[in-house]
Amino acid sequence: MASPGPGTATGRDPVIDLVRFFCLALVVVGHCMMVSPVLHADGTVTTENTLAEQDWFVPVIWIFMVMPLFFVTGGATGLQSWRRLKAAGGTAAQFVRLRLLRLVRPAMALLAVMFLGLGAAGLMGVHPQVVQLMVAGAAMPLWFLAAYLAAQLNIPLLAACHTRAPWLTTAALSALVVAVDCLRGALPALACANLVFLWCAVQQLGFLAADGCWYRVSRSGLVGIALAANLVLGTVTGLGLYPGNMLVNLNPPTLCLLLLGVSQAAILELSRPALAPLCAVRWVHGLLYRAGVRSLTVYLWHLPLLVGMSGLLLLTPVPKPPSGTAPWWWARPVVLLALLLLLLPVVAVFGRLEERPTAVSTSRCRAPAVAAAVVVTFLPVAAAALGGLTLELLGAGAVCFAIAVLVLRGIPGRVSGPAASTSRDPRRRGHPGIASGVK
Repeated sequence: MASPGPGTATGRDPVIDLVRFFCLALVVVGHCMMVSPVLHADGTVTTENTLAEQDWFVPVIWIFMVMPLFFVTGGATGLQSWRRLKAAGGTAAQFVRLRLLRLVRPAMALLAVMFLGLGAAGLMGVHPQVVQLMVAGAAMPLWFLAAYLAAQLNIPLLAACHTRAPWLTTAALSALVVAVDCLRGALPALACANLVFLWCAVQQLGFLAADGCWYRVSRSGLVGIALAANLVLGTVTGLGLYPGNMLVNLNPPTLCLLLLGVSQAAILELSRPALAPLCAVRWVHGLLYRAGVRSLTVYLWHLPLLVGMSGLLLLTPVPKPPSGTAPWWWARPVVLLALLLLLLPVVAVFGRLEERPTAVSTSRCRAPAVAAAVVVTFLPVAAAALGGLTLELLGAGAVCFAIAVLVLRGIPGRVSGPAASTSRDPRRRGHPGIASGVK
């Protein structure tokens, strides 16, 4: 039998933390091999995705597309967090409040800094196209935050459905994903619905892990599940029903990402016996905690910093080898090192927004105020999805996020009981980064 999953433990699952750290590191490294601004002779600037242009990229991205794995781990920790909060007397409104505060505050800081910085750059004469290129650099991490928030805020509702009928809930969400994929040709705007349906379906795979469902499957069964999911994925892409490039299937997401999620959830459980001893190493455990408590800051800031650094290099006499050439590839470790050096002060300053404890009221929480904060949060997100991200929308998003934070912080309540000790103890706090859980 497979090793016990996260649902069998009473505290944080170190294997989940290790997998989350690996996924975040892979995303940062991958983006360093993608972003390549080019300054043309007429003064215009474009961005090339060098990695995606390689012939070997399509089969490799099947292995390294880790976004479904983020949601699988987020489902496992999220369900456990909700159950602990509920057992302590908490409500769904309190859970939503915690999720919003811990995820929106770091994003608010990013939007505000980008709006002020890029606005100042425009006033100083920087070409509007360069400013828009920087604005686009914020779009990729923000779409993930929006999708993750939508999935996480539905955890109380989906957990209730999961408790009554776990497999039926997963099947129903999967059916909605397929239905949207079938109709997106006639109704292209409908494809955005899978930003909710698909990621909630993948999140349900984490619910199953939290309940030990994957643990009860034999190792040969897990291998069979992973192979079957990839076989179906190969069939639907081979028949031309979906693109073979998983980046194309990412936004808006398609059934392919759900199939990858099934495969990755099975492989995660298969890997647990090998990963668990590594997590027990003292320095690894410390690294996972320090990285985890500020992982959302790293995720949100790394791409804007990378785009900004690459754009500024265009204005300097530093040699810039053509994208995709051997010198360009040899320069990637230097680019990664420079990005990490830029991230250190940013994480030190803005990472505190993740670490600040958020009091959990076990006695009172105004659901209408929480609902209003949810609406205010998603207004700029919806506008960006429909019309694209602009400098003005960055400013509007920062204002909306700030209003949501003020509304949520204004909810009265006294911290008491188990929830109070949870919110004050940093060892039990959730890592509010990628696939965070309120612990």
